[in-house]
Amino acid sequence: MQEFIQQLINGLSLGAIYALIALGYTMVYGIIKLINFAHGDIMMVGAYVGFFSLSVLDSNILVAMIYAMLACSILGVLIEKIAYKPLRYSTRIAALITAIGVSLFLEYFTLFLLGPAQRVFPDTAFPVNNYNIIGVSVSNKDIFVIVSAVILMLILQYIIRMTKTGKAMRAVSEDKDAAVLMGISVDKTVSITFAIGSSLAAAAGVMIGVYYNTVNPLMGIVPGIKAFVAAVLGGIGLVPGAMVGGFLMGILETMVSGYGNSLYRDAVAYGVLILILIIKPTGLFGKNTGDKV
Repeated sequence: MQEFIQQLINGLSLGAIYALIALGYTMVYGIIKLINFAHGDIMMVGAYVGFFSLSVLDSNILVAMIYAMLACSILGVLIEKIAYKPLRYSTRIAALITAIGVSLFLEYFTLFLLGPAQRVFPDTAFPVNNYNIIGVSVSNKDIFVIVSAVILMLILQYIIRMTKTGKAMRAVSEDKDAAVLMGISVDKTVSITFAIGSSLAAAAGVMIGVYYNTVNPLMGIVPGIKAFVAAVLGGIGLVPGAMVGGFLMGILETMVSGYGNSLYRDAVAYGVLILILIIKPTGLFGKNTGDKV
């Protein structure tokens, strides 16, 4: 039982990171029906901003996370304006290819600029303390990641449910044309969506840096794909689904690593994607609404 609880805590920590990244996927898809495959690499940029904030500016972890979120929110808006907005009324395959191109650009531009070597977070960035609770080891890293992720998710839910911006996002998601008739700026709403989603990815990037203590230019590929699987699992386009899907993916991965073989943890994520697309393509919380003709 103690081992199970230990794996569950590890899974919640990892799942919180996947959930934050998945939220960006699901928000963008919910607004403009685009799978932003550059989202994992925006997370990577956020991790680097956090790293340089800690190592060069000598800031604390919370300030570093704020810097990363601000930088990536601006980056997300620029990507939307430059790469995606001109293709908003093009075919979906054109937007998808562009998203992959943006992803490759971010990866290899970072490789060119900073080199391929891993960067290690300073030891003073987040001193690790372990607490033994009824035989289960809980580190302050786990607590930081889970609590930070939950706070950010609650803030996001407040924005979506209780603010005018959130109402505009929900309106554009339901019907763009009707939203325009009601005086809502679709362009502004899409930009805000990219800014919020990118800032959440940046926070996840800093958390990954804290959790694994290293960053590198290609670190966003695998977490980005797993977060996409989490978004599909919960129901792409649904914010609660992305949260639940992220936590489920994190718990599943740690359980496979703990009780099976860590070599299979990535394969399990792809297996989940295949199964969910075959059995329930709309995800756990999605509903199959037929197209009217």
